Amino acid sequence: MIVRGKAPSVKRQCQLLALARSTVYYQPRPIKEADLQLMRRIDELHLAHPYYGARRLAQQLRREGNQVGRRHVSRLMRRMGITALYRKPRTSLPAPGASIYPYLLSGLGVERANHVWVSDITYLPMAHGFMYLVAILDLASRKVLAFALSNTMNAEFCVRALRQALDRYGAPEIFNTDQGAQFTSEVWLQVLREARVQISMDGKGRWIDNVFIERLWRTVKYEEVYLHAYRDGREARQRLSAYFEFYNTRRVHQALDYRTPDEVYFETRATGSGAPAAPAVRLLPPAAADPLSSRAMQRESRGRAETVPS
Repeated sequence: MIVRGKAPSVKRQCQLLALARSTVYYQPRPIKEADLQLMRRIDELHLAHPYYGARRLAQQLRREGNQVGRRHVSRLMRRMGITALYRKPRTSLPAPGASIYPYLLSGLGVERANHVWVSDITYLPMAHGFMYLVAILDLASRKVLAFALSNTMNAEFCVRALRQALDRYGAPEIFNTDQGAQFTSEVWLQVLREARVQISMDGKGRWIDNVFIERLWRTVKYEEVYLHAYRDGREARQRLSAYFEFYNTRRVHQALDYRTPDEVYFETRATGSGAPAAPAVRLLPPAAADPLSSRAMQRESRGRAETVPS
């Protein structure tokens, strides 16, 4: 945006754009290698114990020999885009002016492909640095329809994955996400409106709606990401492409009666009364989906820790 060595001067360009000149000359510092190692370990602990906040994570990291404080852990968690899952006041609100849509999945039985799609973003550790991964998931079949990588948490890479999924598989009836900035941005919402998709967003107390894609993150990280230290984004894309092809076409899922996501997706994609149904996914109404006490969270986490879910 700022062009050096051209008229008008940098000072005048900053005035016209209402920018502080200090921001033009600022050079971000690279992340320390020690912090990258901490971020990877925090990611592993968050997958195993999603109800751990910065205090517990800091205590656990100190027990493992790391000299780290709560504020340092909190700062790294913000950079990674992760938070503890527990009941709390609704202090995290979308940006002013963001378009918020109602939650449409309460009590809904999802038994066919392209009925409901969901999406989320996760932190992806690398050999040197990190990236962010977004995936589009068909809820009934667990099929990963598209994914994209970025080194920033902007809306553009999410839209890229969304357009890829729409081009390959058509439009779903409902698309559900959380109220993150990427999914309430106009550029994301406009694509869904043009495709005539019903837009659904998680509301207060709806942590459970992300459980299916959180299981995907756990699976892909333990079966692929943590086993390979990706050198760069190019290698990450190549290996994740190969893994998701395996995940969709050859990896059987217990929740799908030991079928693959592709088998369930293409079997249930057909229309009409004769189309077979996928194992039902029923989204609970808010009153019933309220098992978010610390005991319920710990039981759920222990169940996920004992076996990698499908």
